[in-house]
Amino acid sequence: MTTAWLVLLGFLLAGYFVLGGYDYGVQVLLPVVGRDEAGRRAVLAALGPWFFGNEVWLVAFAGVLFGAFPVLEGTLLSGLHPLMVLLLVGLVLGKAAVQLRSRAWARLWDVLVVVGGVVPAVAWGLVVGVLLNGVPRGASGAFGVTWSMVLDPFVVACGLTSLALFTAHGAVLLSRRLVDGARARALVRPLIGVVVVGLAVCLVLGWDAVGVVNPGAALVVVGGVLVVLGIGYWRRSFLATACAAASLVVLLGVAQYPYVLVSTLDNSMTAAKGAADPATLAVLSWFGVLVVPLVVAHQWWSRWAFRGRVDQRTPTYF
Repeated sequence: MTTAWLVLLGFLLAGYFVLGGYDYGVQVLLPVVGRDEAGRRAVLAALGPWFFGNEVWLVAFAGVLFGAFPVLEGTLLSGLHPLMVLLLVGLVLGKAAVQLRSRAWARLWDVLVVVGGVVPAVAWGLVVGVLLNGVPRGASGAFGVTWSMVLDPFVVACGLTSLALFTAHGAVLLSRRLVDGARARALVRPLIGVVVVGLAVCLVLGWDAVGVVNPGAALVVVGGVLVVLGIGYWRRSFLATACAAASLVVLLGVAQYPYVLVSTLDNSMTAAKGAADPATLAVLSWFGVLVVPLVVAHQWWSRWAFRGRVDQRTPTYF
C-alpha cells in the first residue's frame, strides 16, 4: 500500500508540473508574446479559467504528503525551508500580480507577473537537483539545505533547465490558444533546443549524483530528450513538453527508489519509514479512490469546455 501511495504522490506532483508548468511559462513569456496591452490581455486570457484551478494539483500533493507520508513531510519541508520560502513567495507574487494588473500600475505588475513565473520555475528545478545530489541527513534525521548546496553547478543547471522547460511548455500552449499565435509558435523550437542542451548538461554534471543512486535514472533523462525531440503538430509538441515536465518527477522517483530521501551521510529514508502506519493509509485510501478521479475528471472537463482560441476581447476571468 505504501508503494501505491508513493505512486499517487508522484502522479499528483507530475500533474502539477504539466498543468501548473505552462502557467509559469506563459507568465515568463507575457512581455515577449504580448508586446502591447492588447497582446498581454490575450496572453492572460489564454490562462483564463485554468490559472487558479491548476493549483488544485499542488494542494492535493501537499495533502497526500501530509497525510500519507508525515515523517517525510516534516523532514523534507523543514530541510528545504529556504527553497520552499522562495517557491511560495514566487507563487503568491505571480498570482497577486495577475489579479492586480487590471487595477493600476499595469507595467509594474507585468514585471512581477514575469518574476512570479521565473522564480517558481527555477525553484522547482533547484529542489529536484538538491534531492538528486543527496542531503546531509544525519543520525538525528534532520537536515538543512545551505546556499552552497543550492549553488552547486549541477543544481543550478537543473534550475535553469526547468525554467527553459516550463517556458517552452507555455510557448506551445500559447501557439495553440491564441488566435494570432505566430510569435509564440516561433519560440517553440528554439526553446525546446535550449531544453535539450540543458538536459544534456544536467546529465553530464550530475552523472555521479544520479548514477550512484540508480544508473537507470540516466535512461529517464535520455528518454525525456527523445520525447522532446518529437515535435511537429501542436498535439505532438504539447505531449512532448508535457512528458518532459512530468519526467522531472519520474527522474526523482526512479533515482531514489526504494528511498524517498537520499542522505549523503548514510542515513537515507525509505518509503516505509517516511509513511504513516498501515491503518492510517487504509483510511486515507478513500481519498485516493473517490477524490482523485473527481479532480482529474473536473480538470479534463474544464479544458474541454474552454478549448477554444482566445484574443484580447476574451474575458480573463480575473
